[in-house]
Amino acid sequence: MTAPEGRGIAGFDDSSTFRILHVSTGNVCRSPITERLTRHALCDRLGDPLGGGLIVESAGTWGHEGAPMEANAELVLADFGADYSGFVGRELLDEHVIRADLVLTATRDHRAQVISMGHSAGLRTFTLKEFTRLVRAIDPATLPDPRDEGMVERARSLVRAAAALRGWLLAPSVDADEVNDPYGAPITFFRSIGDEINQALDPVVTALTGVASRD
Repeated sequence: MTAPEGRGIAGFDDSSTFRILHVSTGNVCRSPITERLTRHALCDRLGDPLGGGLIVESAGTWGHEGAPMEANAELVLADFGADYSGFVGRELLDEHVIRADLVLTATRDHRAQVISMGHSAGLRTFTLKEFTRLVRAIDPATLPDPRDEGMVERARSLVRAAAALRGWLLAPSVDADEVNDPYGAPITFFRSIGDEINQALDPVVTALTGVASRD
């Protein structure tokens, strides 16, 4: 199957890239916001829209194939100065999971759905907030220096370290790892979800790149 143009999916074995897949339900609200905010943060830190080999994409477990993102999601991205143009929704497929080095989901239910697809996805699939919590507990000094070993090797080491911590660093509450669905909600709720996602992404992108936000 040929992947949608511009979504960054290429061959299965590519040691020069690290693929981050964001997953929500319809791929029109949460995962597009997370995808584009991740790309924006990478560009902010690295000055490189390709993220130093880090490729960012998204899909939905009940994805609205071919649909644009919700208008309120575009407004949220505009608030952050992130590019929302050219987005096309898609349904999550086996190929997307197979090729992803890191899968970040909006909720625990999405995480369970990804893992149920198989492909040894369990050790590289987290909710976004779960991954943020784990990343905060990892000493950056234990990760490869991207200047010496490259961004891709650092990212892969980060995922391994986070997976090793998962059983030891539990969520403080049942809902702590969830990002609620703003679909159909007013722009004020979309903006609160956008802020929530952006705050969760900041330490993740810093850990991936070794570069703190300029803000």
